[in-house]
Amino acid sequence: MKTGVANFPLDYGRCPRWLFERMTKLARSITSAIVAEFGPEEFLKRLSDPVWFQSFGSILAFDWNSSGLTTTTCGALKMGIWGIEKDLGLFICGGKGKTSRKTPEQIVNWAYRLSFSQNLADNLVYSSKISAKVDNTAIQDGFQLYHHTFIFTKSGNWAVVQQGMNEKVGQARRYHWLSTGVHDFIEEPHSGISSNVRLKPLNLTAQQSKKNKEVSTELVNSGYKTLIGDLEFIREKQTGQRNLFRTLEMPDDTALPKLTGDLNFGKSKYLEKILRQVHEKAPNDFEQVLMSEGVGPMTIRALSLVSELIYGAKPSYEDPARYSFAFGGKDGVPYPVNRPVYDKTLSIIEKGIRKSQLNHREKEKALHRFMESLR
Repeated sequence: MKTGVANFPLDYGRCPRWLFERMTKLARSITSAIVAEFGPEEFLKRLSDPVWFQSFGSILAFDWNSSGLTTTTCGALKMGIWGIEKDLGLFICGGKGKTSRKTPEQIVNWAYRLSFSQNLADNLVYSSKISAKVDNTAIQDGFQLYHHTFIFTKSGNWAVVQQGMNEKVGQARRYHWLSTGVHDFIEEPHSGISSNVRLKPLNLTAQQSKKNKEVSTELVNSGYKTLIGDLEFIREKQTGQRNLFRTLEMPDDTALPKLTGDLNFGKSKYLEKILRQVHEKAPNDFEQVLMSEGVGPMTIRALSLVSELIYGAKPSYEDPARYSFAFGGKDGVPYPVNRPVYDKTLSIIEKGIRKSQLNHREKEKALHRFMESLR
């Protein structure tokens, strides 16, 4: 199963109430049909696939090519299964804006109601937090997260659908995670990424960035004063030079801006304070550095910069984006189409539409959208 990222134009509009109400009914029916046929764990896998999620959102009737599909689909799904979560074995937390910051609290509340152990509850909360921290800080692609939805099952498996925006380029980027595919939170946690915009971000989740992260951790533990001195040295040497450190490069300079990053780290009192705090905690690895309180993109950029330019540990600037398929490709890439699974999926989604509480005309419209999404 490929999971990952998709890019869409930013949409500042709102979903009409009459449409959202119908979306919740249809989302409830389709979800119930899929869970009844395949189980809640399989539904997590489907949500974690950006292509399947996109088709799901298109069927629910929202704009297929806008950023609003993500937020509205997740909202309709959360509202749609309201009251039947225990029956389905699916639990949805978080959402857009301020609601996203309530995700840990909502996870804890569900964990209490489900009699989860404290360890399992803590692991779920941590998974939610670090998935957001990685996509906002360890991968610095210019997209600021504003939506975070965390879905989990009774067994403790989980999926994340979150989205970031870049208002300068008018684009949104969606990130998908699936717990069963995450073997290391900070090294290639996405099993695949699909994107229609190619970038050159600071990508510390790449395997090629392993040495850079190791050196960054050593720098934190060795002493923040030396690190601040290294940053000041780089800042002075950087005068008059360009692209010494790249955080984001867009392919078309005429249409999209190129960000090179602020190298005036050496005189930042805030950065010095954060580095001192992290140093005092003596982190064992880069994951602990990343998850330390106060550590954000600027701190991580600074550590990566010193590791690269002074100690030769170059990070990856390759975009982790890859094409993603829900069922495989017709040419066998990345793998042959699984026809039985494909046909069964079509049957289940169609069954969900027909079982919905919409009237005949609305069902026919939904089925029409469904067929259009397959083209």
